[in-house]
Amino acid sequence: MLLDCLFINGRFRTLSPERPVAQALGVVNGRIVGLDEDVTSLPTARVVDLKGMNAVPGFNDAHHHISQEGERLKMVDISPEKAATVADVLRVLAHATGQGGASWIRATGFDQQQHGRFPTLPELDSVTGGRPLWLLHTSGHLGVANSTALRLAGVDIARPPSGLINGGRIETDHRGHATGLVTEGAMALITSLLKPTPLEEWVDCIAVGNRSAIADGITSATETGVVGPGLSGNGPDDIAAFMQAKSIGVLDVRMVLMPESVTLRQPSGDFGYGGLHSGFGDDDLQIGAVKFFIDGSLLGQTAAVSEPFLTNGSLGEFQRDPEELRAEIIAAHCAGWQVACHAIGDRAVKLVLDAYEEAQMVRPRSDARHRIEHAALTDDEDIARMVALGCVPVPQAHFVGAFGDGMLAALGPDRSARCYRQAAFLEAGLTVPGSSDCPVTDGSPLLGIHDLVNRRTRGGLLFGADERLTVDQALFCYTVGSAYASHQEKQKGRLRRGQLADFVTLSEDLCAVDPLQIRDVKVLDTVIGGRHVFGTSW
Repeated sequence: MLLDCLFINGRFRTLSPERPVAQALGVVNGRIVGLDEDVTSLPTARVVDLKGMNAVPGFNDAHHHISQEGERLKMVDISPEKAATVADVLRVLAHATGQGGASWIRATGFDQQQHGRFPTLPELDSVTGGRPLWLLHTSGHLGVANSTALRLAGVDIARPPSGLINGGRIETDHRGHATGLVTEGAMALITSLLKPTPLEEWVDCIAVGNRSAIADGITSATETGVVGPGLSGNGPDDIAAFMQAKSIGVLDVRMVLMPESVTLRQPSGDFGYGGLHSGFGDDDLQIGAVKFFIDGSLLGQTAAVSEPFLTNGSLGEFQRDPEELRAEIIAAHCAGWQVACHAIGDRAVKLVLDAYEEAQMVRPRSDARHRIEHAALTDDEDIARMVALGCVPVPQAHFVGAFGDGMLAALGPDRSARCYRQAAFLEAGLTVPGSSDCPVTDGSPLLGIHDLVNRRTRGGLLFGADERLTVDQALFCYTVGSAYASHQEKQKGRLRRGQLADFVTLSEDLCAVDPLQIRDVKVLDTVIGGRHVFGTSW
């Protein structure tokens, strides 16, 4: 056998029980054909000396938006790191306005809990010079428009529509006038003016997001929401855009794409879209679960909770009629799809579990691995039901580090102890993937692993001490756990014979470094299928 490449003198942490560590790894056709003595004597077309570098399986983000990360990297950045206060935000927006042109000003990264409050409509109008503005909240579940943007959307500022609009609202002040704040499904009034981005531009967004991902050591990711007019994705050409990005060589990351349910649902009630189904595709690009939006977000305090948020007194809302959602989830299950439901509040989680349970009664399926995206607020009964139903919860650890202080304020200490659980899931026997929900927050898996292990907020508070994981457990989540979530654990997640040759080299041994310093570890190189796609080590 002639190897395509032989990597030697590495310190590989394989996550494979039969051989936990290795020094050499052989690759043929993008797959691992052996480790150490099994391959070191074989002829090879190329030898790469890792010179003692630490290496782990490639990171797999089970809930990411690579295309939207690329899109947001092109927007005006008003995150707290760039603009700490509302006054700073207004200065940044004024500068963007001063760059000229009559097009939309699009900004991203706003978080009222960190910035202190939302900007007012008069404030935004005063700095945007009549140009339309769309300021997207970091959660992606709400945004703020200026007067020009609202008028373009057909909104009468003095008499805006009241009540729910596609599960969202146009917020008003004490006079009943629009404040500029638009939530959830009502955002389509604005985003329909901006989407879909032309195919070529969206391919470039994917390329930009890919470059960011491989620099973070991400070799696989699940894009949770494509081909739909909803909160994620760009439009009907999303899958074509990913295919084109692959074909022209600007997408290295192996992608699993989740179509949105609103696109798959047919008038007959069946679920189909051009013959697609979960698992269709190959190692590089594959169709995953069908995604349903059940509720909103904790950051925007629109998640469906059973007890009111402490900061606004709201119980949140479902995105659509619960009975319609339940019926469609069951229909998707019966059509053979893996189902993934965005459910953050405990009311939403319980609705999803009820639907999954009924679906299995209507048409039993083994190993369906239906997912609950976020599963942010859960109790022990919910966890037991997940185990019984074979569910995969998909929480985001870095939300604790990035937004934990705001979540503590909104939920209080008792509920926060049940928020973004990790250890409780593992102890119950669930397989938990690692994920970021990037660009809602930074997509670095090392930041995710840091927060899985430490669970400290920006303010230094310990958030759910009992939910902390060991480094080994956290690394397992971001590799094997994420592969399991998309039925791919036989292909990726470990460094062993037969699996894909995806790995990253790191500046430190994750298991030897001080846990509080994990966030400072650097990705040196990213390798996908034995191909060096990021780094300068060789």
